[in-house]
Amino acid sequence: MSSESPASSEPAELSESAELSEPAEPSARSGLSERDRAVLAVERRSWPGPGAKERAVREQLGISPTRYYQLLNALLDDPRAVALDPVTVNRLRRVRDARRERR
Repeated sequence: MSSESPASSEPAELSESAELSEPAEPSARSGLSERDRAVLAVERRSWPGPGAKERAVREQLGISPTRYYQLLNALLDDPRAVALDPVTVNRLRRVRDARRERR
């Protein structure tokens, strides 16, 4: 008999290597990977000063800030990200669009 229940499709604990591996497994709730949801969570926070977010990206996600911003930019065009966190994604889309208009 399997100990997994249908209501719990995700393991209770993810190892750090499983969470950060590419391609990351999609979550049953949002269709986004744990890594993608973590990227959105980092972006949702406010940061005290320059460098704090980049340091957190390296420490918490285990990726470079350049890779982080690549993933984030791709998420802004993903409808699953909008469904998961519309406030953050739409705010970031406005910022991105404003930067593009200034170029």
